[in-house]
This record gives sequence, C-alpha cells and structure tokens, in this order.
Amino acid sequence: MKKMLMLASVASMIDQFNMSNIDILKKQGYEVHVAANFKYGNTSSKQRVDEFKKELKELNVPFYHVDFSRKITDILSNIKAYKQIKNLMLKNKYKFVHCHSPIGGVCGRIAGHSTNTPVIYTAHGFYFFKGAPLKNWLLSYPIERWLARYTDVLITINKEDYARAKKSFKSGSVKYIPGVGLDIKKFSEVIVDKLAKRRELEVPGEAFVLLSVGELNRNKNHEVIIRAISNLNKSNIYYVICGQGPLENYLRTLSKKLGLEKYVKLLGYCKDLAEVYKSADIFAFPSRREGLGLAALEAMASGLPIITSNVRGIVDYSVDGVTGYTCSPIDIDEFAEAINIILGNAEKRQRMGKYNKEVVKVFDISNVKIRMHEIYSKELL
Repeated sequence: MKKMLMLASVASMIDQFNMSNIDILKKQGYEVHVAANFKYGNTSSKQRVDEFKKELKELNVPFYHVDFSRKITDILSNIKAYKQIKNLMLKNKYKFVHCHSPIGGVCGRIAGHSTNTPVIYTAHGFYFFKGAPLKNWLLSYPIERWLARYTDVLITINKEDYARAKKSFKSGSVKYIPGVGLDIKKFSEVIVDKLAKRRELEVPGEAFVLLSVGELNRNKNHEVIIRAISNLNKSNIYYVICGQGPLENYLRTLSKKLGLEKYVKLLGYCKDLAEVYKSADIFAFPSRREGLGLAALEAMASGLPIITSNVRGIVDYSVDGVTGYTCSPIDIDEFAEAINIILGNAEKRQRMGKYNKEVVKVFDISNVKIRMHEIYSKELL
C-alpha cells in the first residue's frame, strides 16, 4: 500500500485541522502516517492529546512523536526533529509528505529534498504580511522564499498570501483554498438552553457576553479586549475566553488589577465550544496575526456578529459595519467603541449575525474537501 506522511510541529494541529485530509487520503488508498510533537506545545489539553492518540489507533494511522520546538531559536531541538523526520522518510519511503506549521514546514521540506520525497506544504499564514514587523520580513520571508523551491505544491489559505506566493515564490504550483474547512452544521444547528449554559459558565443570564476563542498568547491579543472593557466601565459586560496558554496568569493578574476579576472568565480548553458560542452575544477576535482564523468563522456560523482586528487573513471575511466591526489590533479605544455600538443595538446584532451565517458558507468543509481531493489526486502525478 502507498504511504504518505502528515507532518506538523504539534499534534493539536493535525487534530484540529487535518482529520478531513486524513479521511480523503485513506479513501484514496493511502496508508497515512502522522508525525508531530505529542508532548509539548499543543493548544489542546493533555487529555485531548491522549484521546487523539486513541482515535488515530482506531483509524489504523501510525503516529510518531517528533521533538519539534515551536521556538525557531531552539536550533538543537529542531535539528533533532529534522533528523527524526528524515529517518522516517528513509525508512517508510513515503509517496509524499504534507507539512503544516512554520517549523514543520522547514524541517519537512528540507528532509523531503534530501530524500527525494515530494512535498505539499500548507502555509497557515506567513509571518510576513502587510503591516507585519520588519523582523518578520527579515527572518521569515527569505526562509519561505528559499524553501519554496523544495515545495512541489504550496497551499495558501488567504488571498494576500496566495497573491504573494504566486508572484514571488518558485514552487511547483501554488494553490488557494478557503481555509482548513469549517463544519458549519456543527455550529449553526446546535440547540442550547442559553440561560442554563450561562449558569454553567457562572455568567448572569441578563449579562452582555463577549466571547473569544484562542490560545492565551501575545498574538491572540486578549489584553486589548480586557482593557477596552475596562475603559467602557459597564457592569453588565462579561468576557469569556476559551483557550489555554502562557499568558493565563498575566491575564488573570491584569483583570484583577483593572477590577474585572469577576467579569473575565478564563475557561481553559473547551470541548463544548459550539454550545459556548450559542451562549454569547458577540465574538471578539483581536489577533495581531492570523492565517485566516477558524474561531471567527465558527462564531459567524453560530450567528454571532464579530469584532476583529483588520489584519491579513481576517479581512478575507470580516467587513467593517457589515459582519461586525474591524479595528486596529493595538487600538483599545477603537475596540471599546465597537463593543459599545453593538451592545446598544440588539437589532443590529441580529442583522449582522444572520448575515454572517450566510456568507460563512464559502468556508464550509465540503468546499475545502473538493479542492484537497483534487490536489491529492492530480498535483503530484
């Protein structure tokens, strides 16, 4: 049986974004192998990673732990990871490898080149984009441009990355797909007792609930929303955040310092996201950088208006005054004003939410599956 390798720096990226790809490949007759770091750096809980391992075993998908570091400066760990990947390729003689994540993409493509293994690389958002810090351009752009020549198929998930890769990179081919695939029905059709769910979250039934979903790190930028709520000085706004990460203690301390300890709810990793979306009034997505932003699309499918930053990827679907409002990721006052406008206008919230449920359909998993099936079937022949 022909074999292929699905590769990412952390197992959660395979779990969250690639199970549909694995399904496509298995139906095409591939024996799919998975390689990632199963121990450190995952955005899901340890319990979820363990559950994911069991699911892979049930699917007869062999998986391998690789000692990737998410820090590009951790050179020794990533050299070790490269050697582990190269050995896997030599041992299993894969028909091709599909790489994800920046570090996984670097190690996977170099290993693919050295073993003559064809490579597909999905860029989940280049670190360089319009408005990105100069250091991102100086470091990441030359690396991606150089590695493009070792990439048989480069897949991009937003329009800015696609245009730049098409113009400047020398990959075998460059493809655009609308994200990693959103299961719209999972979020649009779930039925929830809103008041009961709020009681479970320890949020008053009559509160105005602002929701964010994402890892607690600098890039996801939850701090700007906490400070915006503080500036509004209204006692009925509760900010619920689903996610875990290195800034948890910092965000708790900041909330307490601003007198918002009661109003900011850090829930950690949430298995019941579809229900949490349905319990909220509005979704906030203030990221400094996104490839596209699956969480905001989930919120749109749930019928929520969205307040987002105006950066690459997010602007593919977030339209100021239509889907909600877009703001500079560093402008606290702008976010506060947007929250205040939507808070005070229930009719506008409903209109925006209804519109979002329709326009998000272009990102449905069915559309992504069609394009990925074509790529796997045709691009590497």
